[in-house]
Amino acid sequence: MGATVCAAVEAETDLELVARIDQDEPLEDLLANGAEVAVDFTTPDVVKDNIRFCLENEIHVVVGTTGFEESDFDEVRKWAEAGPANAFIAPNFALGAVLMMKFAAEAAAFFSNAEIIERHQEKKLDAPSGTAQRTAHLMNEARGRAWDEVTRGRGEEFRGGDESGLRIHSVRVPGSVAHQEVILGNAGETLTIRHDSIDRASFMPGVVLAVKKVASLDGCVVGLEHLLDL
Repeated sequence: MGATVCAAVEAETDLELVARIDQDEPLEDLLANGAEVAVDFTTPDVVKDNIRFCLENEIHVVVGTTGFEESDFDEVRKWAEAGPANAFIAPNFALGAVLMMKFAAEAAAFFSNAEIIERHQEKKLDAPSGTAQRTAHLMNEARGRAWDEVTRGRGEEFRGGDESGLRIHSVRVPGSVAHQEVILGNAGETLTIRHDSIDRASFMPGVVLAVKKVASLDGCVVGLEHLLDL
């Protein structure tokens, strides 16, 4: 992702790539090279330290790292409110994925049950994915009431999660990039909303949009839909 982001930034005539920082390299290189915006695609164990460094040094930050809990978002909001730099966080930068989440949220009020199946490459660290968690949050928020009870299997052990009764199933297999389907059901019918990213290039328009808009935001903003006026 880092290499793809760098190439996308370099392809924009109104953006300049001033630093590339890999793991174990100092974040101070951002300051030395006059960075105005930093893009973070790292891991859950280091992302918050990176965000805090950027915000405390008045560098706007665009974050694609997933694995955040609500308490983590609250911390970032406090850091962003304390200074002039803004933070933008998105669980998914693909435009189609954002539309999938919006459509699923709109459909949530009309169906009795729903489940989410997400699939990523085998080395993805968090499960469920940030996209699945965000989708479930938006669906539950739009629905405003509990989902109907469904029969559970014998065992409760599975890779995924349960967001207020909305079960998420996480699949991790080689050959995957980012795939998700939301299945909603009523008596006699189902509605499936699916999105597939088959190449990391699908995330770049959203990343570039966030890099260009983050300075005009206020504090910490979560979700690409806020930049698309959805």
